Amino acid sequence: MYFTYVIRCEDNSLYTGITNDLPRRMKEHFSKDPKKCAKYTKKHTAVNLEAAWKSEDRKLASKLEYNFKHITKEQKELIIKKNTLFKDYLPKLEYKSYKRISKKELEEIKKEED
Repeated sequence: MYFTYVIRCEDNSLYTGITNDLPRRMKEHFSKDPKKCAKYTKKHTAVNLEAAWKSEDRKLASKLEYNFKHITKEQKELIIKKNTLFKDYLPKLEYKSYKRISKKELEEIKKEED
């Protein structure tokens, strides 16, 4: 199981990444672990996990990450707000391959960070 996730940073920018252990990866981003934190979230302080999607394998997670990184910020914000993946913005994806993590699950992951 892999996850594609979106983090909001202090400057309101969005960081997108993939992992096979979402709680661990969030701890690394939010603690600014010098060895494990992404270069981007070291400079742009991560403040919130905005969205995450489950996929069967790394290939699918990477495909979603790539496509998400290549749409506009406005489109990303709509996807986050509407709690979905829009076919208009991400036409190359097989939507049944991804399951959005619920708000409740996101809250549980955030609790594990503390």
